[in-house]
Amino acid sequence: MLKSVIYKLGQHPKLSLKRFFIGLGLFALSLLAIAYGYYQHAWVQLIGLGLLAPALFFSGWGYVGIFANRFSQVIVTMHPDDRSADNGKTK
Repeated sequence: MLKSVIYKLGQHPKLSLKRFFIGLGLFALSLLAIAYGYYQHAWVQLIGLGLLAPALFFSGWGYVGIFANRFSQVIVTMHPDDRSADNGKTK
């Protein structure tokens, strides 16, 4: 069961990397907005805090996908008789 979840999460490593970079970019924007709001306008901090939640979500989702892809490659090399295309299904 765990192998099928790992294989499903790690199926698209390029998409996971794209999600991670989107989250990283949103995180940088939220940091800039919070820092700007600290010195200039306080309402900009609220925008930064609003951007922080989706930034953490996207970067976390992308990182889990990247990790699952790498971990699935480790599982396949540890157990070469299992096929990654099976996705943990019984034969």
